[in-house]
Amino acid sequence: MSGIRIAITGVGNCASSLIQGLEYYKNIKNSDELVPGLMHNSLGGYLISDIRPVAAFDIDMRKVGTDLSEAIFSEPNCTKKFSDVPEYDVKVMKGQVLDGVAPHMKDYFRVDNKQKPVDVASVLRKSKADILINYLPVGSEEAVKWYATQALEAGCGFINCIPVFIASNKQWAEKFKKANLPIIGDDIKSLVGSTIVHRTLTQTIVDRGAKIDSTYQLNIGGNTDFRNMTDQSRLKSKKISKTESISSQIPYEAHVYAGPNGCIDGLDDNKVCHLKIDFKLFGDVPAYIDLKLSVEDSPNSAGVVVDAIRVAKIALDRKIGGPIFPASAYFMKHPPQQMRDIEAREKLEEFINK
Repeated sequence: MSGIRIAITGVGNCASSLIQGLEYYKNIKNSDELVPGLMHNSLGGYLISDIRPVAAFDIDMRKVGTDLSEAIFSEPNCTKKFSDVPEYDVKVMKGQVLDGVAPHMKDYFRVDNKQKPVDVASVLRKSKADILINYLPVGSEEAVKWYATQALEAGCGFINCIPVFIASNKQWAEKFKKANLPIIGDDIKSLVGSTIVHRTLTQTIVDRGAKIDSTYQLNIGGNTDFRNMTDQSRLKSKKISKTESISSQIPYEAHVYAGPNGCIDGLDDNKVCHLKIDFKLFGDVPAYIDLKLSVEDSPNSAGVVVDAIRVAKIALDRKIGGPIFPASAYFMKHPPQQMRDIEAREKLEEFINK
């Protein structure tokens, strides 16, 4: 089988963990050896070693012009280094800024306005990229739509890891369907993150027959993503994505809140979640769950993206366009169609095995 050629827009912490993981697990074969975060070592015949970066785009002058292997460790990236990465001979190219840099982040990112952006669609075609992975900052509405258009023009599949609604938007979904290109989105659901833990506890309480009155999820961190989200105007789609992911599991009205709640520099890429669920038992006797979760944010999503990449390539091989519904439901917080996680996993396994 041919390999999987990926392009990345936004060479931040998440891209760093993904690229490090490709090197860290490059010798994993189709065996029973457990790789944390992967559905299967071989998924649809593809191993993690089949994934190869061929293009990357960013706007920070500390990354633009450097090899991808160097850029992933450049400031302001702050996630843990768990693997050395060899030179890829893939230079990070200047992309379009648009609304990718929020006003309060202009001093945090270093943008050389004299440097012209490249023709992204042309680069994608020349590099023969199969899939474009979107890792832009939360709130980059215009920029994400622009990159989705570049993927369509270049004939690439699209994986949207942030809460700008592309796969879950009917108009955009139809564009990818007409182009016969797969899209998986929106807003990546980490391996053991606040959303999946919250959903699992909520599903258990509902299944056991208790009655949820209210629940909230508060998140803090210290990486670029959390600093970016201190501007409330960037948070609208993020709060919708996280809140709907939880409320979709409750088959009646309940007060649900989920969202980022501040940036603490010293935490770096560590994310801390405080979660509370108030519910009633038999006889309307009250009970609650109060939980704290602490994770390294970016590695927590990298394995999920590895699986999403391989599923998108399977869809490309089979010439299936538009949203891949079970993959989006299993991998993402705001898919076109919400499912229970067990149901999404079963339907995704069926898709892979077909």
